[in-house]
Amino acid sequence: MKRFYAAVPKGLEYLLVDELKALGAESVREGQAVVHFEAELSTAYRICLWSRLASRVVLVLAEVSAKTADELYENVKSIFWPAVFSHQQEFMVDFHGGNREIRNSQFGALKVKDAIVDAFVEESGTRPSVSRTTPTIKIDCALRADKLLVGLNFSGAPMHQRGYRLETGKAPLRENLAAAILYRSGWVQHTDAPLIDPFCGSGTVVIEAALMATDTAPLLHREHWGFAFWAGHQDNLWQEALAEARVRSRRGMQQCQTKFFGRDINRRVLALAKENAERAGVDHLIQFEGGDALTMPLPPAQPGYVVSNPPYGERLGQLPMLLHLYAALGRQFKAHFANWKVSLLCSEPMLLSALRLKADKQYKLFNGALEVQLANYQIGEGGSGRVFGEDFANRLRKNRKQLAKWVKREAIECYRVYDADLPDYNVAVDCYQDWVVVQEYAPPKSISPQKAQQRLIDVLLHLPEVLEIDPEKIVLKTRQQQKGKEQYQRMAEREQQLQVREYGATFLVNLTDYLDTGLFLDHRLARRYIQEHARDKDFLNLFAYTGSASVHAALGGAKTTTTVDMSKTYLRWAEDNFQVNRLRGRQHRFEQGDCLAWLTQCDQQFDFIFIDPPTFSNSKRMEQTFDVQRDHLWLMTQLKRLLRPGGEILFSNNKRGFKLDDEGVAQLGLTAQNITEQTRSPDFARNKHIHNAWLIRHAQ
Repeated sequence: MKRFYAAVPKGLEYLLVDELKALGAESVREGQAVVHFEAELSTAYRICLWSRLASRVVLVLAEVSAKTADELYENVKSIFWPAVFSHQQEFMVDFHGGNREIRNSQFGALKVKDAIVDAFVEESGTRPSVSRTTPTIKIDCALRADKLLVGLNFSGAPMHQRGYRLETGKAPLRENLAAAILYRSGWVQHTDAPLIDPFCGSGTVVIEAALMATDTAPLLHREHWGFAFWAGHQDNLWQEALAEARVRSRRGMQQCQTKFFGRDINRRVLALAKENAERAGVDHLIQFEGGDALTMPLPPAQPGYVVSNPPYGERLGQLPMLLHLYAALGRQFKAHFANWKVSLLCSEPMLLSALRLKADKQYKLFNGALEVQLANYQIGEGGSGRVFGEDFANRLRKNRKQLAKWVKREAIECYRVYDADLPDYNVAVDCYQDWVVVQEYAPPKSISPQKAQQRLIDVLLHLPEVLEIDPEKIVLKTRQQQKGKEQYQRMAEREQQLQVREYGATFLVNLTDYLDTGLFLDHRLARRYIQEHARDKDFLNLFAYTGSASVHAALGGAKTTTTVDMSKTYLRWAEDNFQVNRLRGRQHRFEQGDCLAWLTQCDQQFDFIFIDPPTFSNSKRMEQTFDVQRDHLWLMTQLKRLLRPGGEILFSNNKRGFKLDDEGVAQLGLTAQNITEQTRSPDFARNKHIHNAWLIRHAQ
């Protein structure tokens, strides 16, 4: 009886325990991503052939103390290595783990390699060669605390590499994870039931299923094994295991009556799937067909299993499009797959929620480093079920109709069509030409996260129909409070950039990469006011963001424009906005810096100042922090110094409940005219707190 361990993907340990016991292993116990066991050599050979779940099998040679590098070296060197392999073989060392003294795996591997080489030299005067590319012997070392497990990689190359898959699609599913999905789906107890994978990719799920149904060892066709050059290898036992596996496979191929169906919309990967199935010897059992998963022909009359790894994307921006796919998939299952069982692997819970199916069981697994969820469903009778979110759809439809004439009259290309009108659907929906940006607000504490998520799904599913847009042109953003420089950080790098028109101005907007798009829609009328009143004036734009107010001032005939913001990114964006409007010349200045500090240092005067400061900010100039409510009189003091006689300040902020200190403003020798209502356009009519605005002038 020899000691072994089998590495396994995290989450599959318990499945591997059952599999190893069924294959004859003894003293089986699981660890994290590993299962330890004992077995006779003949059983170990069978495990290498038949394990569908293990990543590699390692024969334990010794367990030694390794508190320090020196102790590790001496104890590894004390192993009688000529009994493991010949000095004529090339070897390499894989080293995992560490402790307080040995923290670097490369260093650990080097010490083990030196110990092995020195042991050979002392024993026979010869030394084996080390190879990182073509070793015939792989030594596997696992260091936990002060104990080093030294082993021989018995199986060789990773066991998920069956040998039939030479090429893969874009997001390949490992073969041992595909086998685990089939185990968890329950299909392995009913291998005569038909099996469909509507997103088959390179065919891994259906091929693994066909190998199971035909009683074919998953590694039957592998040519190279880790034990082949091991000194203790007994080829007669290995040949017996091979012969048994071949007989079982031939018999299974002749007797298999199970129907397998693989479907994929990508013709290139479907061709790969057919080639993979042919190499695995199961191509005659699987019917591959090209086409959309949503237009599958009716399934066989005999209820069976749908087991699949549908696309779930890697970025938030792909979510709206995929939600429609999953919602349609759920409707299809309800309509045509009564009494079938469905198992889907997905990393995004929102997508599974869009199916509108109740999962019987859910399992947490790992596809490489990515945590994924396998959900099992029993499809009952009852058609497609009721439509959710109709109240949101009706309100959105009503809003769109009410705004239609205004949008057409004003030639507006971007506007807000919904802004948390219904408490249950706490989102803002903005249209940018034929694109839609959805901003999700944090739900109230009275709403459970699950319910809030389901309502967001309702929103995203209704938008394409009501607004007549492509689901691929929906961008989802989650609104959360930004701190410090976070407002300037990129969310993504998709660069979905558009040019949009507004009152004769053209602006570049980026719908995907930042929390905001580059254009504050609620300031639309304020910008128009600036354009109408900027002629022949020196214009200053503080906290300028992407410079849209400066563009309107320049188009309105401003003598000069000065655009100030702390972000280099946004200032470059502002310069680009000037370029697309063909505004050039030295009269247009762009200055990067802390606006509050800049204010105290500026010695120029201006005829027109626009300032839209943040509600709260850290500033080098202020003793503590800047708060627009607390510090707006300080702000007005600085602005007054810069404002020429007869000039005006358009002061705006978006602090809910902001109160202008009228008495304090008057004491500064300024007058304030509240123009909040005049600067709020019809698409923001319901949101009384979207911003506050005043015209500030010198008192006569």
